[in-house]
Amino acid sequence: MIFSKIRKFFAAAPHIPRLPEEQIAQQYPRYRWRILESTFLGYGTFYLVRNNLSVVAKDIEGSLGYDHSMIGSILAVTAITYGLGKFFMGSISDRSNPRKFMAFGLLMTAACNLAFGAVGNYHMHLFLWGLNGFFQGMGWPPCGRSMGHWFSVRERGVKFSIWNTSHNFGGGVAGVIAAEAAVRYGWQYAFYFPALLAIIGAIYLLWRLRDTPQSVGLPSIEEYKNDYTEHEKEHGTLERELGTKELLFDYVLKNKYIWILAFANFFCYVVRYSMWDWGPTYLREMKEASLTGGGIAVMVQNFGGIPSTILFGWISDKLGGRRGMVSALCMIPIFIAFGCIIFNPPGRLWLDMTMLAVIGCFIYPVINLITISALDLTSKKAIGTAAGFIGLFGYIGRAVQAKGFGAMLKYFSEVYDVETSWRIVLYSIQGCTILAILLLCLTWKTKPKA
Repeated sequence: MIFSKIRKFFAAAPHIPRLPEEQIAQQYPRYRWRILESTFLGYGTFYLVRNNLSVVAKDIEGSLGYDHSMIGSILAVTAITYGLGKFFMGSISDRSNPRKFMAFGLLMTAACNLAFGAVGNYHMHLFLWGLNGFFQGMGWPPCGRSMGHWFSVRERGVKFSIWNTSHNFGGGVAGVIAAEAAVRYGWQYAFYFPALLAIIGAIYLLWRLRDTPQSVGLPSIEEYKNDYTEHEKEHGTLERELGTKELLFDYVLKNKYIWILAFANFFCYVVRYSMWDWGPTYLREMKEASLTGGGIAVMVQNFGGIPSTILFGWISDKLGGRRGMVSALCMIPIFIAFGCIIFNPPGRLWLDMTMLAVIGCFIYPVINLITISALDLTSKKAIGTAAGFIGLFGYIGRAVQAKGFGAMLKYFSEVYDVETSWRIVLYSIQGCTILAILLLCLTWKTKPKA
């Protein structure tokens, strides 16, 4: 009974009678801007209540007596629950109204943040941040559904890339907000202030976001743009809702390239989140950075990826959808940047910040293009499921690096010293970078099924 009520509450908005042609010409551009705007701001807000922990991790350690391994466990369980949430919620979101679905998820993650700041028990923190990760899984899938329904194949690289920079803005601002709140009022407020902003964001989504074009009396994006793919014509999936079994098996598990992208995403997420989860702590322990400096490091890494994500998305469109080739090439500067960080001595924090910007500049286009590749190889009706599957592997990668690197830092700092333990971690990240390059090269020649 309760599950049927939940499905009914989140059900996709029904189609309404088609508007006259003159109204369609007037309303379609407005709604497309509205969808891009609301998903951009909404998803960016999710990052305010996700990226705040790493900034104040060292302060929580000092205040509550946690060690690196305990913080690593909290980050790891969050990554696992987020991956599971994104996979599970992705299959549900493909048949749900993003307006209600996304707003509800943002409210729940705000509640988890408020509770996290109010308690000081390790096991409660482990549970709450894990629950937060699960509800965070309600952020990306409805955005993917919205973008797939409102923007066509030929503009996908650019439009998706513009939208995808939302998490760069949200993630970058999150570090500064968390750091400033902690400096002024204590580490708890690094969770209180973002939670308040998330509540406001949820209300905004309920007001602004809408479901498919047909739910507001407009034609499908393929008809509006006259942009059909042979894959969609052949399978007849343009406006037919797909069942869970068809979504998962026919469009995801039987597609070898989705598996390749999933494993590549695993290693890319190790690279992406290594400096996100551990970067502020590393800079404070090894490079003489302050708490505010650690927050700025998160912002630098995120903002570094904004122009490049849009640029490489546009380039991939101009190359006929060669996302794999562009992604593989983007990983090379990342390998070099980590090498510079390893050998840069303390006292030159500006160089570390520059290299973090380089990493952000090239890793975010890769994460973006991997997801677009999945959409290219499936259908707009299955984007949540495909992205959820690939995202599950990505956040398993995040969990592995969070717990693994935390344990490595604790073990090797006792066996050797702190500097050596950090070097081992950074060399491990470089190894993951190489594996990601090799896997992405397997998708070098893939293009959209058009």
